[in-house]
Amino acid sequence: MSVDPSELIVISESESGERLDKILANRYREVQSRAYFQKLIEEKRVLLNGEPIKKRMKPEVGDEVEIFFLITPEINITPENIPLEVLYEDSHLLVINKPVGMVVHPAPGHWSGTFVNALLYHCQQELPDAPTSINSPFPRPGIVHRLDKDTTGVLVAAKTATAHQRLIELFSGRQVHKEYLAICVGNPGSGVINQPIGRHPIHRQKMTIREEGKSAVTKVNTLSFDGKLSVVALVIETGRTHQVRVHMQHRGTPVLGDSVYGNSQMNTKFHADRQLLHAHRMRLNHPITGEELQFEAPIPEDIDRFMKIC
Repeated sequence: MSVDPSELIVISESESGERLDKILANRYREVQSRAYFQKLIEEKRVLLNGEPIKKRMKPEVGDEVEIFFLITPEINITPENIPLEVLYEDSHLLVINKPVGMVVHPAPGHWSGTFVNALLYHCQQELPDAPTSINSPFPRPGIVHRLDKDTTGVLVAAKTATAHQRLIELFSGRQVHKEYLAICVGNPGSGVINQPIGRHPIHRQKMTIREEGKSAVTKVNTLSFDGKLSVVALVIETGRTHQVRVHMQHRGTPVLGDSVYGNSQMNTKFHADRQLLHAHRMRLNHPITGEELQFEAPIPEDIDRFMKIC
């Protein structure tokens, strides 16, 4: 299960003809290392128009470059004293209720103020170093899944290398029950959405339903509908990027407040300034003891307000 922060860029006219590692070093000066980008290229973590390339490659104007960042000590992710609403904690796990606006892990434009920064501070003496590799991109154990910046709710992190590896296996093996609540425009009804998701062929920052995409399965259960908006419970069997938001858009009933996949007219009408999507419950076996655990994040005020009127 990949948890790498990634970004897509388009080569400008002024960059055309330059070596790619130099272009990336100039683009991301906060990383401050051309050698860092050479390492990413060597490990096939940089794609040119969807394909791995060599560091001496000189891209042309309009080429698309996708970078899968490797969080290493040279990026200097520092502990930050950011308050966390802890739902559960022991010597192996930390589970929080992620607030609106918190980015899960560092990436360009968000090297600080993230959950990773908060996690490093919270677990100062308890979070040991762990090997960095393509399959484990963080220099310390921690993140095993992600929530979008404006999605709230249950977020799990590991505090030990063993727990980290086992959690990755649980998530990738679809052994984690993940239930969301959403306010949707219209009524998606109930049933199963089984539609593959891949990157949009034109709008590369977006995801979409694609035949050649990765399998994505969402169970939908509409709890109430007032003729315009609905309260929907969703269980995701897979963990694709933007899965709930893409599947609800495909259903014709987008998540209210979603600025990317949503209905802008309805977002404005109901003064929804973020996607009203909440990771409400999660159930899994403890990665060390095997005990079944269930976590529930309180419903945020903005979603609760719509739940009372739908």
